[in-house]
Amino acid sequence: MIAIKDLKKVYNNILVVNVPELQIAKGESIGLVGNNGAGKTTLFRMMLDLIRPEAGEVLINDENVAGHDDWKNYTASYLDEGFLIDYLTPEEYFYFIGGLHQQSRGQVDDFLAGLTDFFNGEILKRGKYIRDLSKGNQTKVGIASCLLQQPQLLMLDEPFANIDPTTQFRLKNMLKEVNKTGVTTLVSSHDLNHVTDVCDRILLMEKGRIIKDMATSSSTLSELEDYFAIEHTGAGQIKVDDEENH
Repeated sequence: MIAIKDLKKVYNNILVVNVPELQIAKGESIGLVGNNGAGKTTLFRMMLDLIRPEAGEVLINDENVAGHDDWKNYTASYLDEGFLIDYLTPEEYFYFIGGLHQQSRGQVDDFLAGLTDFFNGEILKRGKYIRDLSKGNQTKVGIASCLLQQPQLLMLDEPFANIDPTTQFRLKNMLKEVNKTGVTTLVSSHDLNHVTDVCDRILLMEKGRIIKDMATSSSTLSELEDYFAIEHTGAGQIKVDDEENH
């Protein structure tokens, strides 16, 4: 479904993303992990044509995202609160998003009724604009608006940040259910436990490069914890390089 070829992004003469090749099949659930500054959000923004690369291309269903629009009809994403229309109430925003996808207010209401536990009484009928919600509740609105669109491709950047443990648990179950329907999902997260629980495949980024690409198994979490726990020098660096060359 997604093909990345020779993708590069430079800021201040520093190469911040360098992905020679990446293939993501339809229906895969991908977790993207890495320290701050690894290039995760920049990669997501190039995949969504929010910023343009210095070189390379991103193809979704064989269509270059730069200069084309068809892929936008079946792609939903939430990277940060800048994706929201913050002078609307959550209800107004959901009706707006639903209208863009030919959904009636009744259909939107029916969908929102299924998110009662996820919202935990903090989103709807509160008389607040989105800008007045907490960061965590803004995240809930962003995620819910993505699911409302019933996308074929779902991209979420740090969806577990700023939300409480109970909501994190509910979100994990929601994403697992979405994956079962064949939706391609990409989730960037600092939470190794959550992302390995939700995703079938993990991409580890460091300094703009994908240095490990692994199918999730019972040992993946411990491998990632070991990786982030050590200094990447000496034998540790050799191991990473060997994995990458492999």
